[in-house]
Amino acid sequence: MDKFLFLCSLSASAGVMDLQYFLCWRVAPLFLLMPCGLHCMSVHVLNEEPVHVIPGSSLVLKAQIEPGPSEEVSVITWEREPETGIAPERVTLATCPGRSPECTGTRPNVHVNTKQHETTLQINGYSRADSGVYAVTVTDNRGTKTTAHCIVREYEAVHHVSLSINVSHSSLVCGEAWGTNPNFSWLYERDAVTQTVGQVSKDGTTLVLSMTPICGHFTCVVSNKLGYSSATYSAGPCEKEGKGTSAVVVCLVLLLLLFGGLLAFLLWRRYRSNNRGERLQNHLDDTV
Repeated sequence: MDKFLFLCSLSASAGVMDLQYFLCWRVAPLFLLMPCGLHCMSVHVLNEEPVHVIPGSSLVLKAQIEPGPSEEVSVITWEREPETGIAPERVTLATCPGRSPECTGTRPNVHVNTKQHETTLQINGYSRADSGVYAVTVTDNRGTKTTAHCIVREYEAVHHVSLSINVSHSSLVCGEAWGTNPNFSWLYERDAVTQTVGQVSKDGTTLVLSMTPICGHFTCVVSNKLGYSSATYSAGPCEKEGKGTSAVVVCLVLLLLLFGGLLAFLLWRRYRSNNRGERLQNHLDDTV
């Protein structure tokens, strides 16, 4: 505020009696009426929300406090309320003096520690009941309160993976119910997908096929920190390489066997006919 008044005085001393100078002194009283002038205390949670926590682990929330030049932190309060509901009930987790480095919460597993311009809430043994909207409220020495919020949710395992084919776009689409931070990967016949098979989208949910015809087994694997689940799409069986050549070879072998059998039969007929003629000639000679 002092800098603002100095600029207004500087404009007046420079003889700038214009609309800018008039507006400058018109706006000045508005800043005087503000409860904390140009330097209000601010607080914001450093965690990127929503924060997902694995059950049984520890929830840690950090908030940064920026007081004004003449302000001091008097009280720090951490609270929680349900994320949804008509009339959510707010629960106080801890109320700590601003100068106290450590503070015990309302429950044995709740702890708060405060450093210069920073406060940290830690809840050990996180459970589903600890999910909700967390609020940190900082009260200064004048009684002014500033609040920041953060959404905390339970880290969910992967559930119900599904796989479908979009025939018109020659693509496979993988879906998952409600797992937290799902990661998608693709397999073709139990091996990683290559460019020959297709290309995976940036989010990993879609496999655009490039192979023709579409055949074999395609598997979508969805995983996160708590495990994985998969689904498989089975297309028609693929023709193996050299199948046509093998069929030709089989046909040739069958023809050779057939020809060989026919030749053997003819030779046997000829041999039998010759043998019968010789026996008949011998019989006639004996009779004469």
